[in-house]
Amino acid sequence: MAEHHTPFALAAQCFPPTLRDLLHALPASQQATAEELRLRAGSGLRVVDETGREQLVPGTQWVTQRELQDVIEIATHASFHNAMEPLCRGYLPLPGGNRLGVAGSALSQGGRIRQFRSLSALSIRIAHDIPGVAEPVAKLLTEQGLTQASCLILAPPGMGKTTLLRDLIRIYSDQWHLRVGVADERGEIAALHQGVPQFYLGAAVDVMEGCGKSEAGILLLRSMNPQVIAMDEVTSPEDVAALSVNAQCGTAVLATVHGRSASELCRRPLYQTLLEQRLFQAVVTITRTQRKRQYTVEALPC
Repeated sequence: MAEHHTPFALAAQCFPPTLRDLLHALPASQQATAEELRLRAGSGLRVVDETGREQLVPGTQWVTQRELQDVIEIATHASFHNAMEPLCRGYLPLPGGNRLGVAGSALSQGGRIRQFRSLSALSIRIAHDIPGVAEPVAKLLTEQGLTQASCLILAPPGMGKTTLLRDLIRIYSDQWHLRVGVADERGEIAALHQGVPQFYLGAAVDVMEGCGKSEAGILLLRSMNPQVIAMDEVTSPEDVAALSVNAQCGTAVLATVHGRSASELCRRPLYQTLLEQRLFQAVVTITRTQRKRQYTVEALPC
């Protein structure tokens, strides 16, 4: 991506001019490693670095709820109302693979959040494209004879699951010469723009975005004949069902899940059916030691 179209620059464009200028004034090294931009009412603009530590942006002033809403209106081109539905479901996808999430006072109905009465904080997660980050994982998979295996990527939020998934898709496509279909429900993996992925995923990759994982997976199976289906963030029974359908059609599956360990995953009811069907041959776990992420590959213990 050109410098002014980097994920950090695209994230900075969502802020009012004063805050945007402060972000552009940060050292290039800090911009390159920033993982989140956070605003809280009554506090200042903060940058979360690769260690998970928050740092106050120099020159920032305390912000108001109105400024939080301004960010959303800028990010959605003055369509705050239309942004409510995706925000209530978790986050709002932004250009460049970034995503915006909020916290505050919610109004729920039937056990589901319907809208926000007021906002207290927001965070923009910055997408990272790091070619080669999955090479250690590919080496481990190769050593274990799992070069065409279904893999589940497991880590807590903010640990780089999507970044690893992108590079693993590239390896399945360009090194292992497999056709990969990407069910990119919210446009985070490929960040399509006019049909072209803003993140290079590989020469043999087809992307379906803007619809649910189940619909995307079935359409890809019928139209593009993939050997591998990749999807991000399996968090609901519908997502689990989509994985099951795709795996039963004979494709390998790559997916990400929130969690800390494979043994913890085995105890969670949502994934019991998925695990009982033995849809995955390996689980890739991400941990962080100071500034470095470490990857392990193991068989599921259940």
